[in-house]
Amino acid sequence: MDIKAHQDKLFLPDFCSIQAVFAVVITGEMLAFVLSIISSTVASFWYDLGMTSLYVQWVVLLGAASLCVSRRLLAKMDNKQAGLVAYLILLLISLAVSELAYWLIHYLHLGRLEIHNQHLLFTARNMAISAIICALLLRYLYIQYQWTAHIQSEANARIQALQARIRPHFLFNSMNTIASLTRGQCRQAEQAVEDLSDLFRASLTDASQGIPFSDEIDIARRYLRIEKLRLEKRLEVDWDVDDVPTDAIVPALLIQPLLENAIYHGIEPRNEGGTIRISGRRHGHRLVVSIDNPLPDSSRSSNHDGNQIAMENIRQRLAVFYESPGSLDIQVTAERYLAVLEFPYVTERS
Repeated sequence: MDIKAHQDKLFLPDFCSIQAVFAVVITGEMLAFVLSIISSTVASFWYDLGMTSLYVQWVVLLGAASLCVSRRLLAKMDNKQAGLVAYLILLLISLAVSELAYWLIHYLHLGRLEIHNQHLLFTARNMAISAIICALLLRYLYIQYQWTAHIQSEANARIQALQARIRPHFLFNSMNTIASLTRGQCRQAEQAVEDLSDLFRASLTDASQGIPFSDEIDIARRYLRIEKLRLEKRLEVDWDVDDVPTDAIVPALLIQPLLENAIYHGIEPRNEGGTIRISGRRHGHRLVVSIDNPLPDSSRSSNHDGNQIAMENIRQRLAVFYESPGSLDIQVTAERYLAVLEFPYVTERS
């Protein structure tokens, strides 16, 4: 855990990953192309491009491999020290490849090794280019790291604010229910207090980390258990979420506001109450959770601004929490209200 925490603070990307290696190869080839355009004639362009590409690819691939191997060591340093060490590593690799390339080409041309007066010029030119390019690259990576960290910090603050904004409307009703239970049903009153405490504890958790889907379902069940004490037989719940992986990471209090909306706008206004159906399915790398409830007749229907605010709140939290977009789709008929959540199946948040 300590190494992972340090690696998260290291401004250098993970050069052990395929994506980073691919980016390095493409960037190196673009650099070789630019250098060939600058220094080559039309007649020798393709030959010079081939030789320059061979040299540059050796430097960038060896550099990426070295930074990959030394990442654990660099992760223990602060970013200034890590940047300096990485810079020296890249320059040493550039020097080694330059020397190897010079002596190899010289030997192939002359059939023997001997000192040539162009040796110093060749090495100095390559080192100067490497020093400038590596300095610019490391500076770019550091600025990108700072920008990403700033964006992530803002996103975490935003999602925390959105989660903290969720304050169940049933608070006062719950307190009244608990007060009535204390007169003769102390065990139920104690359970209701514990459920209410867990609900508000969930609203204060670190919103940037998320919680397993199993914990989110437990929170939803606790909420419905409190409402069941108040509405009694008027509230029935049908669960069908066994197909959803319990290790899926979701934002805390993702389902509870939808259940609150179903009760507040659907079940409570109906004299006969109704059944809320919660179902969940996995479709490849996507999860779909739907919440369906009956609606009161039009003469008793309620149209609260808080309903729209809650729905927009959930959409914003999905957009901030997941890299791949999630969605909340609302389908309303004359008799039913259906809320459909769709989001990626992830087991950890990067």
